[in-house]
Amino acid sequence: MRVVLDTNVLVAGLRSNQGASFRLLRQMPLRRFHPQISVPLFLEYEAVLKRPDIGISLAPAEIDTILDIIAALSNPVRLHYLWRPILPDPADDMVLELAVASNSEVIVTFNIKDFSEAARFGIQVLTPRGFWLGLQETTQ
Repeated sequence: MRVVLDTNVLVAGLRSNQGASFRLLRQMPLRRFHPQISVPLFLEYEAVLKRPDIGISLAPAEIDTILDIIAALSNPVRLHYLWRPILPDPADDMVLELAVASNSEVIVTFNIKDFSEAARFGIQVLTPRGFWLGLQETTQ
């Protein structure tokens, strides 16, 4: 299943090892889902994860290692057509563009209401917990 992980999912997963976001990050090497990545989204991941006020207690070198792993486990997608503007936030448009270009089935985010237009493209929008529960159902 092709999936786009919003930046807020990575932030939550690196802040705490207690939630669904952390579990999803831990599942990436098992290939139970296939994260999609574009250059703009990867650059946003890097910029946000390295902000000192974001609440992640990792050194920049550790964040670089995690980003390297995410890049290695993700499918790179070149964006040829920009769908902007569709959503109120340009950063969300970037996530939707990637989901459309990669034919992703799901966008995983905490901001479900911000992606109301994703349904127009046949893309489901789920919270990390909702996506995690769906993954659990498919393996039973």
